[in-house]
Amino acid sequence: MTVIATAGHVDHGKSTLVLALTGTDPDRWDEEKTRGLTIDLGFANLTLPSGRELSFIDVPGHIRFLRNMLAGVGAVDACLFVVAATEGWKPQSEEHLRILSLLGIERGVVALTKVDLVDEDLFALAEMDVEEHVAGTFLEGAPVIGVSAIGGTGLPELLAALDRLVGEIPARDASAPPRLWVDRSFAPAGAGTVITGTLVGGTLSVGDEVRVVPGDRPARVRSLQSHHRQAQSIGPGNRAAVNLTGVSHNDLTRGHAVVTAGAWHQTKLVDAELTVLETLDHPVSRRGAYAAYIGSGEIPAKVRILGATELNPGDTGAVRLYLSRPLALLPGDRFILRESGRDQTVGGGQILDVEPVVPASRARPDRSIDRVVAERGWVTVDQLHKLTGERRPATVGHWVVDPEALAATVATTRARIEEAGPLGLDVALLDDRQRAALALVEGATVQAGRATVGPVVDPLAGHPWVAALEAAPFNPPGPDGVDRGEVRELVRRGLVVEEDGIHFAAAAIAEAATRLATLLATRPEGFTVAEARDELGATRKFVLPLLAHLDRTGITRRRGDFRIAGPRMPQA
Repeated sequence: MTVIATAGHVDHGKSTLVLALTGTDPDRWDEEKTRGLTIDLGFANLTLPSGRELSFIDVPGHIRFLRNMLAGVGAVDACLFVVAATEGWKPQSEEHLRILSLLGIERGVVALTKVDLVDEDLFALAEMDVEEHVAGTFLEGAPVIGVSAIGGTGLPELLAALDRLVGEIPARDASAPPRLWVDRSFAPAGAGTVITGTLVGGTLSVGDEVRVVPGDRPARVRSLQSHHRQAQSIGPGNRAAVNLTGVSHNDLTRGHAVVTAGAWHQTKLVDAELTVLETLDHPVSRRGAYAAYIGSGEIPAKVRILGATELNPGDTGAVRLYLSRPLALLPGDRFILRESGRDQTVGGGQILDVEPVVPASRARPDRSIDRVVAERGWVTVDQLHKLTGERRPATVGHWVVDPEALAATVATTRARIEEAGPLGLDVALLDDRQRAALALVEGATVQAGRATVGPVVDPLAGHPWVAALEAAPFNPPGPDGVDRGEVRELVRRGLVVEEDGIHFAAAAIAEAATRLATLLATRPEGFTVAEARDELGATRKFVLPLLAHLDRTGITRRRGDFRIAGPRMPQA
């Protein structure tokens, strides 16, 4: 569904026109009806002649209610700009047009209202007045249609123009993670917490587990309504009333957002592009108290100009915004900036980076995803999606990696492997990124959990120490002068057996088992340590750890001072 905001000066007939088009009075409050003045946001929906649907957000026109107006235009696709033919262009007409331009609105229709109260000449003058003021803006060339909400003049032509307008607007992405900016929160009797807002993107369904931000409070969607109709799911662009469980309506106010859990990056620091209004009478600098209008909220913010000290009226430049509370944002989100002390709109623009990592003195933000990756070097596919709204295929593993960062990691990994020596490097010693880059190291192979570079040659084949152990099986030499890593690897492979700090060749264990089996054939009651020592020609230093190993592996079994055959004793 397309969302269209009304805009224009106070008392130019916006709410009356919405009522005439939809049959719904957008003025909800008694005070609004009594005063004939829109104070807060109003909503209505309309089915057009083509069958397309649109949703109106009727915003206040009076300067005193500008903040409520700003809360309503953060999620719209186009505007219905209203100017009374009886009065022509007014100051708030200009203010609303500037705000809509700063928010990136690109399409609209102009309704010249109250034409039943003017003659043809005054109507022509009012029409020329409007065309003069919208020249050079997104409304230049837009249809200007004279209407009377009371008498019905021009309403069919306005409906046709709105129908064509809606047909030109690209559909929102229904597959994006949903985000609904809250503009109202209340608790009807027996219903729990209900919030209303416009679903900017994605799809929201009954039963969805969601989060309320800021605050990151968990909640669940109990039921959904769109324009008073129950729904199981609601797509992007729709006005929605959402019944939530797990959260109190007192914890939600205008400016909160309902998002899916784990799908959004929440941030208090953003880099943005700011366009300063040409009509401003002073430059914008870091001095002053500001408020940023993002989504449906008003957020106190501090401002730092990037690459300069100030921006002059009409300038566009990069700024860093320090928000007073975290929001679920994406690059491309629009904002309006007002200076609180002077109570004036200074400009607006779009978010460029929702997690700046470069110091403000060096930051040069833009919408480039390559820049986001380059500044971080390595970023997971999921995190990049949260930071940019775009999903890219992984470069390696589950990361998207900047080419220079990847080349550096590959070089570092290769150097570590080469430094490890002929046995190679234990892969467990690499970090996650180095292990992912290992597959890109030219000539690298991994065997038995160790990485080597170059031709596959077993550095332990025919190892001289193993030969020395085999030559003196029961009086083995120690590992003096042998690399400790080689000793561990020989033991791991089973070529060498270690027991109580003494090392034996694997062949020595087999030979000892055979000779002791022969000894037991003549001594069925068992043999002593001394008899084993004499049989093997070993000293007590070596025979004790050797017998301990035979006991532990089931070749022998100890019975008092004797050893008898174990279950794995070979035949004599």
